[in-house]
Amino acid sequence: MSDPLDTIAGWIAEHAAIPLLWHLGLMQWEDLAYGWALFAVYGAVQVALMYAICLPLERFFPIEHWPDHRVEWTDMFYTILARVGILPLFTFVLFFRVQAAFSGLLADHDLVAPTLERAIPALFGHPVPTFILYALILDFADYWRHRLSHRFRWWYALHALHHAQRQMTFWSDDRNHLLDDLIAALWFGVIALAIGVAPLQFPVLVLVLRFLESLSHANTRLSFGWLGDRLLISPRFHRAHHAIRAAGAKSCNYGAVFPFWDMLFGTADFTATPGMTGDPKADEALASGSYLAQQWAGLRGFLHALGVMEHSQ
Repeated sequence: MSDPLDTIAGWIAEHAAIPLLWHLGLMQWEDLAYGWALFAVYGAVQVALMYAICLPLERFFPIEHWPDHRVEWTDMFYTILARVGILPLFTFVLFFRVQAAFSGLLADHDLVAPTLERAIPALFGHPVPTFILYALILDFADYWRHRLSHRFRWWYALHALHHAQRQMTFWSDDRNHLLDDLIAALWFGVIALAIGVAPLQFPVLVLVLRFLESLSHANTRLSFGWLGDRLLISPRFHRAHHAIRAAGAKSCNYGAVFPFWDMLFGTADFTATPGMTGDPKADEALASGSYLAQQWAGLRGFLHALGVMEHSQ
């Protein structure tokens, strides 16, 4: 008996993805259509699980109450676009192609693509420890990407879109500028190639890590306790990063999934009281504008930070 998700992905590939590729003259990607469709379906299931787990936490243990939730609809759009559209496209189709080209290039020079198993032979035949180690390395890389995005003015001009939300919920994890997402994808992809993450492992890693990141953005008082908060980032821990007082370069708690890096590099704050979120210095369009208005405001701030556009524009 076939997996229902496989059946759904097969139907999408046959009736939507492949016809679209044919129409666009991109049939060289046909062999990857099913893989993209499968991980798009996984992304949709992840959104459903995220909703089922996080919504009750926000309803019964909220930090803030808001009379108007309209701004959350834009965040929902970001999530659907990222988890069901862009993320599967990057994590499976594009990464698969780049990884194949990279391995081929190395083979042409009689070299073998690097993997953790070759660097640490004890990992051979032990997929779970290998997966956890991959996750730790990618999270370490993401810690520094995130921290640097707060240090450079031009980069924070893009990242401010993520911090401008005054009604932070589990939907807010994906509210990013497209250019910021592009930088993150390249950063993540290069590190994944460098440590030899397999094409079929990469999307699963991304899905797991992003699910935990969504939970950390939830509007809930949830904490994992003294020890738990030091093993896995909780909503309480991450909310301190989004606090109004911590906007911009003065932030803390940069980690995405594991708090180890904040603890190691002195940026952890376990004492902050959960409070209001947002960036008072951000353009109002970044906080409450439509998707297109937010993207334009972020691009405008980015160009201004680079000296390309006057602030009055």
